[in-house]
Amino acid sequence: MNTEDSRQEPAEHARFAAYLVELEQVADADESGLVGEVLADPDPVMARAAVVRHLDRCAARLWCEPGWEEWGEAMARVVTGHPFLMRRLQEWSLFRAVALRLPWHRDDLLASSDWLQLKTAAGTNPEALRVLAGSGRTKRIRNTARTGLGRRGTG
Repeated sequence: MNTEDSRQEPAEHARFAAYLVELEQVADADESGLVGEVLADPDPVMARAAVVRHLDRCAARLWCEPGWEEWGEAMARVVTGHPFLMRRLQEWSLFRAVALRLPWHRDDLLASSDWLQLKTAAGTNPEALRVLAGSGRTKRIRNTARTGLGRRGTG
């Protein structure tokens, strides 16, 4: 193998990086179309990885904003057929409900991924902290929730 060839980045790595830049800069009106284009990439694992990064970045910014529902519904329409991406959107919605003290169900939180349980355990909702301190999936989640309860004096 030629040394120049061995230094070249694999095509899917270059596309991944380009997608991240495009997704970061996309106008709101074009976002759904671009996410759909990324998901049509011939490398589905890479495409889903780029889209989940985008979803996480946007959701982290929008979960407490009034436009959340509209954005979430638009993204759900595009990622339908991609179970991991759908679940991530659903979990961001659950995180939002817990963080904003909107209605949520204990069983939904306990059935959620380690990612969401840990994110929630680092939050401030005392009810969620109690649920996770007692029944969180991992020792780390339970300990994080207990620490949060201790800080709040609501254990």
